[in-house]
Amino acid sequence: MRRILKILTSRLFIVAPLVLIQFAFIVMLFYSVAYTEKLLPFLSLAAILLCVCVINREEDPAYKIAWVIVILAAPVIGIPLYLLAGNRHVPKKLYNGTIQANAEMDGLLKRSVDVDQCEDIETGKKKIFHYGSKVVGFPVYQNTMSEYYASGEEWFPHYLEALKSAKHFIFIETFIIVQGTMWDEVFDILEEKIKEGVEVKLIYDDFGSITLPQHYSRRLRYMGIEAHRFNHVRAKFIIQMNNRDHRKITVIDNQIAFTGGVNMADEYVNRIKRYGYWKDSAIKITGEAVWTFTVMFMGMLSYVRSSNEPIVDYERYHLPVNGKGDGGYYQPWSDTPTDRESVALNMHLNMVKHAKEYVYIDTPYLILNETMKQELILAAKSGVDVRILTPHIPDKKLVFQITRGFYKPLVKAGVKIYEFTPGFNHTKNFVSDDSIAIVGSANMDYRSYFLHFENGCTMYKTSEILKIKQNFLDALEVSKQITEEDIDKTFVLVKVIRAVLNLFIPLL
Repeated sequence: MRRILKILTSRLFIVAPLVLIQFAFIVMLFYSVAYTEKLLPFLSLAAILLCVCVINREEDPAYKIAWVIVILAAPVIGIPLYLLAGNRHVPKKLYNGTIQANAEMDGLLKRSVDVDQCEDIETGKKKIFHYGSKVVGFPVYQNTMSEYYASGEEWFPHYLEALKSAKHFIFIETFIIVQGTMWDEVFDILEEKIKEGVEVKLIYDDFGSITLPQHYSRRLRYMGIEAHRFNHVRAKFIIQMNNRDHRKITVIDNQIAFTGGVNMADEYVNRIKRYGYWKDSAIKITGEAVWTFTVMFMGMLSYVRSSNEPIVDYERYHLPVNGKGDGGYYQPWSDTPTDRESVALNMHLNMVKHAKEYVYIDTPYLILNETMKQELILAAKSGVDVRILTPHIPDKKLVFQITRGFYKPLVKAGVKIYEFTPGFNHTKNFVSDDSIAIVGSANMDYRSYFLHFENGCTMYKTSEILKIKQNFLDALEVSKQITEEDIDKTFVLVKVIRAVLNLFIPLL
């Protein structure tokens, strides 16, 4: 009963119907004007011309096909829907704000290691780092160490201890905050740290944290936390709602950084059960590479601050760090929809492309564009051991059916797919050849690759890579491998539903 009341009184329950009403009004208005005897031919012509524009855009082919079908099949809905939300143009305020923030970061991230000159890095792996440093400008560091956590509950005590150690500042950026025991413990430490004079800055996504009171950030500011809601949820049918801050970054004194898949809600540390056991992971970074996380957070802070707040002073937080390293290489990175560079997708593609022996992938959603699908298939056909672990208990049933819809061509090509039977796999890891891994926030889906702000860290020959691999292999012990026979046994109606859903993957 309490859960039902919580839903009924949530902002989402109020905002979603208002958005739908607005869209219905737009469609009715468009229908009343367009579906007249004289204007109907012009509507058909407009649909065809719009489809020509869609086809000639530099977009993923599946994305274009989905919109062409919608526009031609139901132009009275498809045309206004595409014009309002389909062309993936980032709204002007968001675009200008994040571009300005990125410009402020120029010169702050300087390449400390030239991987092209490093003889202890394999040629293929050099290309992964080369893309990240030469094309998108993220330095490669040594003098850095890491600690990998194979679950949220393993990570959380270390996270709390790191927060308690703060002497100067704490930066937290997260997609989801839900009030519960986990957030209460974090909140109590932040409150104590403010009393000690530590600066605390918090950015949370307003949609991801929609169960929070609308003006929760004001309460946090009142107690001394500089809190910001990213991309406020409004009762308006606008494209901006597509772009979310999905990053998970915590930085403490420029000495320690955390990233991974874990959000600030009780299910992530298995204090409550929503979809069985919640499998997740995180990593702690110490040393020189932390500076990139510090800069990434402050870049977002520069955007979310209002014009009457002070300009971000980056160098103020560039505190000296302990230079100890584990002999490995680290490259933290972030991705933004405000440019044409799909960093998260390209990082993942490079991991598959340059794998020699194996590539193991953890992902909650397997919703692939054609490039990624063909890269996985080619790797498997070329003798690479490609394994993918998805959930068995889904958090979103329709999305899960789309995920399962991708199994057949992959399994047929030799990709080994497993479902994590104890529950939901929210982990977002790539590990390959006992030498390189990515831990981050990006899922293997269109939203992460093209619409969301994401982040990750690529690591080479670090002490924790074999732990990431072992964590994956341990999970396979309690997972079910999907065979062609399993797929063929799928009920025909389910196959039809998946086939239809596949047409609209980029729109979800």
